Amino acid sequence: MSQLFSKKPLSILLEEVKGENRLKRVLGPTALTALGIGAIIGTGIFVLTGVAAHDKVGPAVSLSYAVAGIACVFAALCYAEFASMVPIAGSAYTYAYATLGELFAWIIGWDLILEYAVASATVAHGWSHYFQDFISIFNLHVPKFLSTSPFDLSSSTGLLISTGSVLDLPAIVIAFLITLILVKGIKESATFNAVIVTIKILVVLFVIVLGAMYINTANWHPFAPFGLTGISFFGHTVFGQTGPGGVPVGVIAGAAIIFFAYIGFDAVSTQAEEAKNPQRDVPIGIITSLIICTLLYIGVSIVLTGMVPYNKINIDAPVSDAFKQVGLQWAQFIISLGAIAGITSVLLVMMLSQPRIFLAMARDGLLPKGFFGAIHDKFRTPWKATILTGIFVATLAGFLPLRLLAELVNIGTLFAFVVVCSAVLIMRKLHPEAHRPFRAPLVPLVPILGILTCLMLMFSLPEENWYRLFGWLLLGFIIYFSYGRKHSIMHQLQNSDKKTENVVLDK
Repeated sequence: MSQLFSKKPLSILLEEVKGENRLKRVLGPTALTALGIGAIIGTGIFVLTGVAAHDKVGPAVSLSYAVAGIACVFAALCYAEFASMVPIAGSAYTYAYATLGELFAWIIGWDLILEYAVASATVAHGWSHYFQDFISIFNLHVPKFLSTSPFDLSSSTGLLISTGSVLDLPAIVIAFLITLILVKGIKESATFNAVIVTIKILVVLFVIVLGAMYINTANWHPFAPFGLTGISFFGHTVFGQTGPGGVPVGVIAGAAIIFFAYIGFDAVSTQAEEAKNPQRDVPIGIITSLIICTLLYIGVSIVLTGMVPYNKINIDAPVSDAFKQVGLQWAQFIISLGAIAGITSVLLVMMLSQPRIFLAMARDGLLPKGFFGAIHDKFRTPWKATILTGIFVATLAGFLPLRLLAELVNIGTLFAFVVVCSAVLIMRKLHPEAHRPFRAPLVPLVPILGILTCLMLMFSLPEENWYRLFGWLLLGFIIYFSYGRKHSIMHQLQNSDKKTENVVLDK
């Protein structure tokens, strides 16, 4: 029991990343902010806006983005404090190990694997839809049996339906291409991302400015056809309306779905070990990227629902299709190209983050270090874990539908945010003397509000997402107790201390 809750001292965490085993520090505040924006603006703004407006919220989807953004602000401030204290790879996993103990660290690390891997698959799925929308301009089409996942979730019944396809080939191809870029190196990946981020911000501003000229205010009435709430408890609606299949609908329910759009800012913290001045630059990257993207999200959602009635929004490629519906077919080219670029950068950052979680867990002995902890001699990247991530993401993206993937990611992300906010409270209590280059303001109010808002959104997700989360965690427990607990570095240190103590007593 003592091992399950043993905490990893900050001194050991910082010692582990010295010498040849550490990653290369090449990222400044601009690059980190670009990585944050690269991860945030993509599938959320170009795909999930349509899903939430069409199925859950209506024109009030802009309020859903505001609610989700507020919840993220609280979590972001807590992430920034920890990232400045422990500037190494691992994100919430590392923070949990230092504050809550090994078992909680494993739980959150295993949860982050679910978050980043499934998020990457969701993004690859969205990339595929926009890629196909883009090439259709030139009368080119991917064969139907290679165009999407074999099945989908019906928005009217909530049941699985056949699509007539075998797999989503474009999603699989983009996952493998990004994997090759990530194996090459973090500096090359960051440069590639910065170029794409510039393109997609210009396209998003283009959408807002041009789209505002074609707003029909009648499309905003009724503004909230599904209500302003949508709060549920394990799938049972407590406040608000219930939609098809018994799932909650409304502004809060919509916020729980589009929360996926915000997960990019916490990916910045996984790059802390590669930041030049992590104590200053990582908090800047996290908070700046979150503020910029929240404003852009709200702007696009207002324009989109003003251009097209919410029930006529195309959920696969909502933004480009909206311009097509108002007679601006020429804009489809620009928007689809920007969406492809934007979603590509999201996929890059998500798949960049996943191997670094594996790396942190391998360093602690919870996963095989020879594979997950392997750093390439030349590129200084966790190349084996990166390739495994690429294979896993390609498989999920090729065979699972967008709606299923997006909801699965959200519950894992929200759970991670709850843990980080809780960890800030615990660290302030247990180690008030610890050096904190960045301090979250108004503690304990900010962490408590972060916990409450994230729990509210978790409970507002459909019931089956909880079963999927519990199933994933159960699999994680099996791996931990069969492998991780026995090979844990902290376990070995404890045994070493006990042997030393026994020798002293014998003498």
